[in-house]
Amino acid sequence: MKQKFYKYIQHLQNTITSKLEAIDGKAKFYEDLWERPEGGGGRTRVIENGNVFEKGGVNISAVYGELPQTMRTHFGVKEVNFYACGLSLVLHPKNPMVPTVHGNWRYFEMYNEQGKIVDSWFGGGQDLTPYYLFNEDANHFHQVCKTACDKHNPVFYPKYKKHCDAYFYNSHRNEARGIGGLFFDYCRVSKVMSMENWYNFVTEIGDSFLESYVPIVEKRKDLPYSEANRTWQEIRRGRYVEFNLVHDKGTLFGLKTNGRIESILMSLPPHVQWVYNHHPEKGSKEEKLLYALKSPVDWINN
Repeated sequence: MKQKFYKYIQHLQNTITSKLEAIDGKAKFYEDLWERPEGGGGRTRVIENGNVFEKGGVNISAVYGELPQTMRTHFGVKEVNFYACGLSLVLHPKNPMVPTVHGNWRYFEMYNEQGKIVDSWFGGGQDLTPYYLFNEDANHFHQVCKTACDKHNPVFYPKYKKHCDAYFYNSHRNEARGIGGLFFDYCRVSKVMSMENWYNFVTEIGDSFLESYVPIVEKRKDLPYSEANRTWQEIRRGRYVEFNLVHDKGTLFGLKTNGRIESILMSLPPHVQWVYNHHPEKGSKEEKLLYALKSPVDWINN
C-alpha cells in the first residue's frame, strides 16, 4: 500500500503544479529535493511572486525510521518503527478576493521489532480560508467535497465536515480559521472498510481538489481590490499563522520527527500583519466574514 500511495501522490503533485502554473501564467514552481538523515526524504515545490499566487507550495514526502520518543508518547506505543508519506499543499493568492486553500492526503504505517505492520491508517482533507466571503464559492467548494464523499459513503461528508470545523478552529481566538471542508484521520481497516476502500476514498478526495478550487480562482483572480483589502488580507493571514504554529498536528509531527524545516514552514504566508486589538467596521464585508467564522455553517444549503 505504501508504494501504491506514494506513486499516487507523485502523480498528483505533477498534475496540481502543472495546472497551477498554467493559471498563474508567470511564476513556475521551484523544485527542491531533500533527504532526511534518519531515513526518507521529499520533493518540495514552491511558487512565489506570480501573477496569481504570491506564495504556495505543493510538497510530497516519504519518511521512515525509528519513531521518536515524543511521538511514541503521543501514540501510546513502545519502541517502534514507522513509515509516513503524503502530499501537503498551501496556496496564498495575491488578490484578497481569492481564498487561501490547504490540502493534505497521507498514509502511515507502524512496525514491531520483527518489521511486521502493527497499525496503519490514512488521513487528510482540504479546507478553504477566504478573506472576503462569497457564498457561492463556499457552496461550490463544499459541494465538490460532498460529491466526492458520497461516491463512497453518504455519512462521510457530514462526518468529516464536522471534524474539519472542529479541527481548524483557533480556540484562543474563538473563531474558525476558515470555512472548512473535510478533515479525516486514523482511517483504519474496519468491518465495512478495507485499506483498499480507504485508498479509493482518499484518492477520490485528492483528485477532486482542482475541481473544488480552480473555478474559484478563475472567477476571483482579476477582481479589483484596494490597499485596505490587502491590509485586511494580511491581518487574517496572521490568524492562519497562529493556527499553524499553535494548533496544527502536521506541523508538530514534522518538527518532532526531524522533518525539513523549510518544507514544514512553507505554509506560512510572505506578508502578514498583527494589528493590536483590530476590529473591522460595523456592517462591513470584513465583519461579515468574522460573523461567519463564529460557528459552523451549512454551506451547501445556506
